[in-house]
Amino acid sequence: MGEKELVTAYYKSDAFRNQEVAERFFHNEIAIEWRSSKGFLQLNKTDLIELVAGLKKAYSSYRLNIGHIIADGNKACVRYTHYVNALENPDEEVVLGHFVAIWEVKDNKLHKGYLMSQLD
Repeated sequence: MGEKELVTAYYKSDAFRNQEVAERFFHNEIAIEWRSSKGFLQLNKTDLIELVAGLKKAYSSYRLNIGHIIADGNKACVRYTHYVNALENPDEEVVLGHFVAIWEVKDNKLHKGYLMSQLD
């Protein structure tokens, strides 16, 4: 599977709500540098698994609208909007944020990520 196909499969999977699915995509040494409207975060595999668990607890459903995926060498860049339905109001879909991520792939898994996000 190429980098573009791997990143597409990750974002179209249930990885944002299912720890087992997420772990299939994550390299053991995965590291993310995330710059958001709330500050800077550095995340490792344990942090990402905890993030998935938190999303599952906070939201009844989610979906991603992928705008672009571009690949070059061992890297792929994706632009997407993340929509969620809160448990408190499952009938109202809201934008969680707008994201751009650059992924470096190693051993056919997501190895390093550079993420920027902004709230709606």
